Amino acid sequence: MRTPLRRRDGRLVTGIPDERAIMPFIMRRRNESTVYFEQLVDITAAQDWIERWNAAGGPRLSLFVLLLHEVAGMLHARPRLNRFVARRRLYDRDGVYLSFGAMKEFADNATLEMIKRRFEPDESLGTVVRSLETAIQQARAAGVASVDKELKLLLSLPVPLLDIAVAVFHWLDARGLLPSSLTSSDPMYSSAVVSNLGSLKTDAAFHHLYEHGNCPLFLVVGSCRPAPVVHDGRIQIRQILPLRWTFDERIEDGLYAARSAELLRRRLEDPIGNLGLPEDAVDSASVREEL
Repeated sequence: MRTPLRRRDGRLVTGIPDERAIMPFIMRRRNESTVYFEQLVDITAAQDWIERWNAAGGPRLSLFVLLLHEVAGMLHARPRLNRFVARRRLYDRDGVYLSFGAMKEFADNATLEMIKRRFEPDESLGTVVRSLETAIQQARAAGVASVDKELKLLLSLPVPLLDIAVAVFHWLDARGLLPSSLTSSDPMYSSAVVSNLGSLKTDAAFHHLYEHGNCPLFLVVGSCRPAPVVHDGRIQIRQILPLRWTFDERIEDGLYAARSAELLRRRLEDPIGNLGLPEDAVDSASVREEL
């Protein structure tokens, strides 16, 4: 069977260097291709920006939602990170999709609902805030999700049949033959999964990638902590946010990935240079909402 030029979720990348094209044949699975790296981001200015945004009457903004907005912006600006490997070939994804979890309550046995959202280029922060607030509320208020019902049905099968069903699913997926109804809401068919451990007041972990799906990036956000840093030539106590990345090296080289992560750091550390004054951004968001 010939490699499809177009899948429902992406388009075949052509003209790539030979050393990039051979990688999926040498490193055949996602977890033998992973690179782990850490960023420590000074979010003192971002926290101040968020506080001013909220005080100016903008829709309630959190650091995590700002981070999601900036990760999406980074992926739009650095599109070679928004790729995936399928059947040993490299594909450009058809859009920027981020997945993240929302717990229904902070308890040991609480259900974690996964949310997947498409982020459009140049989408306003106000639009993102309102959309995610609605999505989180709906996820927490919903009963049994359709994906959970499908899982219960699969798990009711005898083990040999379940093995066969999963194998057929992956065989069809590798060839781009799965209907979008089976993948459109699956969080593992996304540009990146972003996990907010900071909301649980815990440190960030390095997470594995999933062989299921085609997501090549996993970002774990830790808890903010004060730390001494050199700022404006002086040692100051600043608020530091740890970000820990897991990256499928087959989609792009380490230099491109490192420069992309550096772009995200600059966006977060200089929110005024990136987004403008928060009061102006709130006014702009209000005008768009009225229109």
